[in-house]
Amino acid sequence: MIDFPPHIHVYETKKLAWEAAGRDVEKCIIQLQERQEEIRMIFAAAPSQTGMLEYLANSISIRWEKVIAFHMDEYIGLEENAAQLFSKYLEEKLFSKVPLKAIHYIQPKGDLSSEIDRYTALLESEPIDIVCLGIGENGHIAFNDPPVADFQDPLTVKVVSLDEACRIQQVNDGCFESIDQVPMEALTLTIPALMSGKNLFCVVLGEKKSEAVKNTLTGPIETACPASILTTHPHCEFYFDLAAISKLADSNLSDR
Repeated sequence: MIDFPPHIHVYETKKLAWEAAGRDVEKCIIQLQERQEEIRMIFAAAPSQTGMLEYLANSISIRWEKVIAFHMDEYIGLEENAAQLFSKYLEEKLFSKVPLKAIHYIQPKGDLSSEIDRYTALLESEPIDIVCLGIGENGHIAFNDPPVADFQDPLTVKVVSLDEACRIQQVNDGCFESIDQVPMEALTLTIPALMSGKNLFCVVLGEKKSEAVKNTLTGPIETACPASILTTHPHCEFYFDLAAISKLADSNLSDR
């Protein structure tokens, strides 16, 4: 039997993991809305997040008029209204369903240098309260793939090239029919930007993520598995289904 520390939550199904994550994010928002006029949140856009976002969209306790929403990455080179845009996913699953105070989308068209400056200024104007994220099959967080991940990145937002494993995952997730359709580049929040959030909630599902989960929780903290840095955050909660932890075996995680 694996000895899981309190911040690692494992559920029999993805539905149960989604509901648990949704409840905990909701609870965090409710606590913050009692003492803050604004709550600044960063959201991931991925199939692993769907059920949690649906839970939040149905909450009757969250005062969404206090929430300012950001998203953490976006493809470069897709058509303006492409279904695969992360902004479209978040709009469909959450942003169009609740009365947010503000939504700040990454805009990957035009002068990327100016867009990086604009989005960086928005992100850095006040602290980030909550980050809802996942882990990629290659261990990435946002689009910080192993070749470009930097734990001491001086930037907040940057252009990155997507590695092959990352692009294959987009096909595995059903977002694209073939790897040839997956963009080669994206804009992403950097690892320090994500780690700056006060409260992180990380949902990871499925057997295809199991190697990344094993490396995150039991391997060295290194950019070969960017998500490993999450284990150093003082307030990062993990939510897994059984398939996602299938390669952990009898690991003792009490030290992480």
